[in-house]
Amino acid sequence: MLKRIWKARSGYLFILPKFVFFTVFVLVPIIWSFFVSFQEYRIFGTEWVGLRNFRDALQDDLFWMAVSNTLRYAVVVTPCSVAIALILASLIHPLRPGAQTFFRAAFYLPTVASSVVISMVWRWIFQTRYGLANYFLSLVGIEPINWLHSSAWALRSVIIMAVLTPPGVGVILYLAAMGSIPESLYEAARIDGANRLMQWWKITVPLVKPTTLYLLIVSTIGSFQVFDQVMMMTQGGPGYATTTIVHRIYNVAFRDFEFGYAGAMSMLLFAAVIVLALIQSKLVSSDAEYKG
Repeated sequence: MLKRIWKARSGYLFILPKFVFFTVFVLVPIIWSFFVSFQEYRIFGTEWVGLRNFRDALQDDLFWMAVSNTLRYAVVVTPCSVAIALILASLIHPLRPGAQTFFRAAFYLPTVASSVVISMVWRWIFQTRYGLANYFLSLVGIEPINWLHSSAWALRSVIIMAVLTPPGVGVILYLAAMGSIPESLYEAARIDGANRLMQWWKITVPLVKPTTLYLLIVSTIGSFQVFDQVMMMTQGGPGYATTTIVHRIYNVAFRDFEFGYAGAMSMLLFAAVIVLALIQSKLVSSDAEYKG
C-alpha cells in the first residue's frame, strides 16, 4: 500500500493543497459541529446536554417554518433549474462548434459572479417604486407589486430570481453528456421515421440520466443551503416569510450565540440532505453506460 502511494506521489502532491483546504474548512467544521450539537456551547465553557438541542430544534416553530420555506423553494427551483439546463443544452448542441463555444461562455460567465452581487441586482429589479419588474408590469396595466416587503410575494421573488438565473454549470454538463451519445442512434431513429422531438425524448433524455441525477442532487443540496440570496434581498422577512434553514442556523449561531443549538440544526439539515440524495439516486438512477 505504501509502495503504491509512493509510486503515485506526484499525483498526491497535486491534490494536497486542495485536500488541506477541504480538511481545514469543511471536514473539521463538520466534525466540530457534530460534537458541539450535544453541548450547550459557550465561549467560556461548555455543558454536555445530550440530545436536548435536537429535541428543542424539533419543537421550535421557527425551525419548522424555515423547513417549510426551504422545501417550497427547493421543490420549485430544483426541477426548474435542471429542466431549463436540459432544454438550453438541447438547443445549443445542434449548433456549429463556434456557436456552441459562444453560448457555453454566455451561460457560464454569470456563475462566476458573486451571488451577493447578483442578489443586489435582483433587489433593484424588485424595487417597488422604481424597479424594472414593476415597470414592465405597468406597461400591461398591472398594478405594482410589493415584491420583497410582502409576506405573500417575498419568497416567490427569491424563487423567481433563482429560476431566472442562468444554469451555466448544468448547460456545460449536459452539453458534454450529449456530445458522448453515438450519432448512429440518431441515424437509426431517423431511418425509422422519428422526428427531432421524438429523437430528443427517446434518445437524448434517457441517455443523459446520469447527468440529470447528478444535477438533481447538487441542485437539491444547493436549494437546501440557500442563504446569500435571502440575506441580501429580504434578511428572512417580512415576518419570517423567507427564513430558510441556513438563515435560521446563522441567526441562532451568530446573533444569539447558541452554537450547540445551531449545531443540532446543522446536523438535522445534513441528515435530511443525505436522505433526499439517496431517494433521488434510487428514483433517477440509470444503469446505461455509453462510450463515444
